[in-house]
Amino acid sequence: MLHLALYHPAIPQNTGNIARTTVGMGAHLHLIHPMKFEITDHAVKRAGLDYWPSVTLTEHADSDAFLRWLGERRPWLVTKHGTHRFDRPDYQRGDVIILGNENTGLPAAWHDRWPDRGVSIPMPGPISGGANIRSYNLSNSAAIVLAQARLGLG
Repeated sequence: MLHLALYHPAIPQNTGNIARTTVGMGAHLHLIHPMKFEITDHAVKRAGLDYWPSVTLTEHADSDAFLRWLGERRPWLVTKHGTHRFDRPDYQRGDVIILGNENTGLPAAWHDRWPDRGVSIPMPGPISGGANIRSYNLSNSAAIVLAQARLGLG
């Protein structure tokens, strides 16, 4: 089973959408506190719809609790500064895909701790003029990377 972790999520709708994606992909969702909302928020469960009871969920009280759980598992940090394109790693069962907070991303210490474990999603830019985007929506990024990782498992 793959794991997908959200570091201090801030937008309940993103978390609900990601929860729904983890159900569809057969992945385990991890939420690292503190969060900007309560899981009981209407927006989270609405975005997860009737799939919410099927979510395999673990909440970690803080970063230290999550890191203790992580132990020797292989993390993949989703970041625009990643050294690997998201579709290049050889994802394995038990791997942990970690996405940062919608506003601040992941802590620099985590990037320093795993400098070779960052994956990025290309942003080639607009097709016909217009401004480039800074990043993709968190739930879209989670779906892209998780789907690729899941595909690799067969």
